[in-house]
Amino acid sequence: MKTPYLFLSLLAASTPAFVSGQVNKTVSVLEIYDTETGKRTVLKEYPYLIEAPNWTVDGQYLIYNSKGKLYKVAIDDAASDVEIPTGFANRCNNDHVLSVDGKEIAISHGTKEDGQSRIYTLPITGGAPTLVTPMGPSYLHGWSPDGKTLAYCADRKGNYDVYIIPARGGEEVRLTDAPGLDDGPEYSPCGNYIWFNSVRTGLMQVWRMRADGAEQTQMTFDKDRNSWFPHISPDGEQVVFICYKKGDVAPGDHPFGKDVELRVMPAKGGKPQTVVSLFGGQGTINVNSWSPDSKRFAFVSYIRAKAE
Repeated sequence: MKTPYLFLSLLAASTPAFVSGQVNKTVSVLEIYDTETGKRTVLKEYPYLIEAPNWTVDGQYLIYNSKGKLYKVAIDDAASDVEIPTGFANRCNNDHVLSVDGKEIAISHGTKEDGQSRIYTLPITGGAPTLVTPMGPSYLHGWSPDGKTLAYCADRKGNYDVYIIPARGGEEVRLTDAPGLDDGPEYSPCGNYIWFNSVRTGLMQVWRMRADGAEQTQMTFDKDRNSWFPHISPDGEQVVFICYKKGDVAPGDHPFGKDVELRVMPAKGGKPQTVVSLFGGQGTINVNSWSPDSKRFAFVSYIRAKAE
């Protein structure tokens, strides 16, 4: 079931009055991990929930969502954050992706009429969103390198699968049909593959398939973790993903507020390595946050709310 994802995404996209409990008391820590030195650097702390940083293609900003809106913060000057105007789309969740040329951003917005997430595109500088997926729920995760196609997770007939659709709108195509949740589809930089996560073999694992859905291949085989949201570095060499401990959550759930790990593996396949352990989960690394030089990635950790 995708319900926990939908519920928490809507929490993140709601007004402060709607958000309550620990989520409302959360301190968010925007961090950067250097894959060459292994160093974690705190860019900024926020006394509220922020999620899912994207690294802009010019290397100068991180884009994140908070309280239903999008913001950017400068890497070299984090003193002030700038809102990216998104028009009527004021319930943006943590599924937002930049085009390869950096000129556009695609978002998932919970529409007012039924609350279901749908995908829109708009200029990176802000503007009026253009609807891409008339049907919901649709949760964006990938944009093809040639700019022509979006990849996303959607429920159409009682099961969440991976779909693709022309970035300017058109007919969607279903790529997976295995029982259980298939989620997090993201294109490789070469455009030949889509990486995703699937629960089809029991625990949530990282998978890869051809861009047309062929050759669906399991890439992780962890017996102690549930692995989510593979993100491929711009040079195509590394993949970072987030893991929950087996038994801590159901294989198909990825909630906020858990002890999790960020793991890195070679894109050609191989043994993953844990590089960061943190308190986080939903919102930590939902989208690709690699730096343009493939040497760093951004993520969000959280400080546990104090019991009253």
